[in-house]
Amino acid sequence: MPKIALKAGSRPPWVGLAAAVWVQIASGNSYTFPLYSATLKSVLGYNQQQVTLLGVANDIGESVGILPGIACNKFPPWAVLLVGTVLCFLGYGVLWIAVSQTVQNLPYWLLWLALCIGSNSCAWFGTPLLVTNMRNFPLSRGTVAGILKGYIGLSAAVYTVICSLLLNDSAAKLLLFLALGIPVLCLAMMYFIRACTPASGEDSSEHVHFIFTQAASVFLAIYLLSITVISTTVSLSGTVSYILVAIMVILLMSPLAIPVKMTLNPSKKLGPPVGSLENLVGSTQIDPLLTPSSSASYLGSFHEGEDSSDVETLLAVGEGAVKKRRRPHRGEDFKFREALIKADFWLLWFSYFFAAGSGVTVLNNLAQIGVALGVDNTTMLLSLFSFFNFVGRLGSGVISEHFVRSRKIPRTFWMICAHILMIVSFLLYASSLNGSLYISTALLGICYGVQYSTMVPTVSEIFGLKHFGIIYNSMGLGNPLGAILFSSLLAGYVYDAEAAIQGGSTCLGPNCFRLTFLVLAGICGLGTILSIILTIRVRPVYQLLYAGGSFRLPQSSNHS
Repeated sequence: MPKIALKAGSRPPWVGLAAAVWVQIASGNSYTFPLYSATLKSVLGYNQQQVTLLGVANDIGESVGILPGIACNKFPPWAVLLVGTVLCFLGYGVLWIAVSQTVQNLPYWLLWLALCIGSNSCAWFGTPLLVTNMRNFPLSRGTVAGILKGYIGLSAAVYTVICSLLLNDSAAKLLLFLALGIPVLCLAMMYFIRACTPASGEDSSEHVHFIFTQAASVFLAIYLLSITVISTTVSLSGTVSYILVAIMVILLMSPLAIPVKMTLNPSKKLGPPVGSLENLVGSTQIDPLLTPSSSASYLGSFHEGEDSSDVETLLAVGEGAVKKRRRPHRGEDFKFREALIKADFWLLWFSYFFAAGSGVTVLNNLAQIGVALGVDNTTMLLSLFSFFNFVGRLGSGVISEHFVRSRKIPRTFWMICAHILMIVSFLLYASSLNGSLYISTALLGICYGVQYSTMVPTVSEIFGLKHFGIIYNSMGLGNPLGAILFSSLLAGYVYDAEAAIQGGSTCLGPNCFRLTFLVLAGICGLGTILSIILTIRVRPVYQLLYAGGSFRLPQSSNHS
């Protein structure tokens, strides 16, 4: 039997991960909506429900990633990223024209469509980053997802610093930066993001490298929060502002230290990818004369009731003669249509939908929530949410990875915990107690980050990596659908109704969002129940995948 050719680059995967950090920060452009939503309202004369509908367009664009999910299996990462740069330029370019009043009286539907197109670049940026890097690090999926999702969680804080220190809080300048700066950055980085040959087993140096990357991101997060607080309380000169931004850029470059170190101190050559046929059978070639019992030792155990004809079929599969016809089991590679008919898929989808939809409702209305509750500078709220969103994303990756290996606790267990804490945060919002706004924003940021970061590796572990891009992005549809139902139809309507009672377009006081927060708390209660059911269902899968304390690629064993 001929050897299987490896379609992978020769460079270590850390180069792509370091480049992915920059693109991941850029792909957080949808989080900038609170930074210019107030300007859209004032300059263009929109009411809150119209602004909220623009927020829905922002969420739809960010989360509708079916096409990039399909494209990741058909085109190289650079081609998918290139589409994102074009969408980013076109979408935010039109918004800049409107806000800067270069062209006046642009129709509302055009701005809605432009925002949808511009934010859709997030999906075209983020999907190839996740797919490529999780395939490059197949044994550390939770850690990689936590790092990448952690950096995108920090993107709001990065954009806030850029907007306040470099762009003088100008919404028009920010939109111009999004239209031109992001495409230039992604064009510079796309060459380095490509499939590489992963290590053939556990590597102690890989663990150290991950710890360094996580520590660097934590230091960056603390730095961003610190300079945001400083800039909102102290007037900084132009020179000091530039220095602070330069330090931020240097911290963003810290993951590059790993490939530089590996270049200066090269280690042994990496083996074939985990999960390849060479890894399963070693250097021994499959002999057609092998007995069924000896074949099973190489190719995995069989279900009860299968006879020797099944062995022959499986051997033929190994040689590429025929394709498997049986349906996949949890942990194996599912096609999208195969995943759609599974109860696990819908339990995970609705659990994430309730969490993401309620979280994005608060994020889209964060500026108005702050004004309603008497906060003058709402930029601090966005930075606070961003910081703790990062903490949730990175922390859930680290914690879930530790407990799934040491205790075989399913990652969905942490979704249960996050749902419960989200209920607490919404009740705190509704109470409007002194100081509760900042506490509830921080708590919600953590939970929102946990839900997002946990969902990503869970999808890959239950449904496999082969079609991960499209299945993962189908989960992301919970964001825009939640924004439509909870943000536009609920929060926007309640806000405008209360504002009408007060006799103006701006609503002040806790009643502006109290009913919304109580409804969202009930929704997260339902999400808690679904997460518990899902955790009970998938627990046997995690016990199999992480038997022995490390990730095991699934075989054809009975774990359905």
